[in-house]
Amino acid sequence: MKGFEEFLAPTSFLDFNATIFDGFFENVPEHFNSKEIAVWLYNRIRDGFIYDPYHLDLKSESLKASFIYTKNRAWCVEKSILLAALARKINIPSRLGFAIVTNHIGVDRLTTYLKRPEIVFHGFVSLYIEGKWVKCTPAFDQRICRISQVTPLEFDGENDSLFQAFEGVSKFMEYNHFYGEFQDLPIQLMHLEMKKYYPHLFEIQYDSRAFSFKYDSNYLL
Repeated sequence: MKGFEEFLAPTSFLDFNATIFDGFFENVPEHFNSKEIAVWLYNRIRDGFIYDPYHLDLKSESLKASFIYTKNRAWCVEKSILLAALARKINIPSRLGFAIVTNHIGVDRLTTYLKRPEIVFHGFVSLYIEGKWVKCTPAFDQRICRISQVTPLEFDGENDSLFQAFEGVSKFMEYNHFYGEFQDLPIQLMHLEMKKYYPHLFEIQYDSRAFSFKYDSNYLL
């Protein structure tokens, strides 16, 4: 697609040419257009991996789409990487977007580990579909939505699908800051921002069944 080459190209993180993805789209109906395939892909990534923000691995080898695909649990950045990579595999341009958000529902446990309410470097994806960029957020699977008693976030391929500000009368998701959208994962920026907001995660080793955090010190220089 002319003019979108950089948003269709494989990268070290969006490695959609890896053999593990061979046959991924075999079950998509042949008559589906690009919008319908994008919606199918969104639902496949959203619900195919249990949302897990309690085991965060920022190391580069762990953030490759081909590695993420081998897991059954993933956090928002991982799901976004996988969605962006596989969109490019079927010739849909994609960008990775990141924000700081505050979730007001069901995050008491996570807040005890992060030591503040903001979720830094929350990931989403922009897809170029039928002549325009459309945002989508494949983070919360239907299971976690039932547990948290929030409505699963749907994506129709036409309208932006970011988290709703309210769930009923209750405040749900607040977007505090947008970092922008990127051709590839800005891994050094992610490290620096997380260290800025969560310095304790870089000072103490967290590696338990309840919570773990891994990073690469080379990206902090």
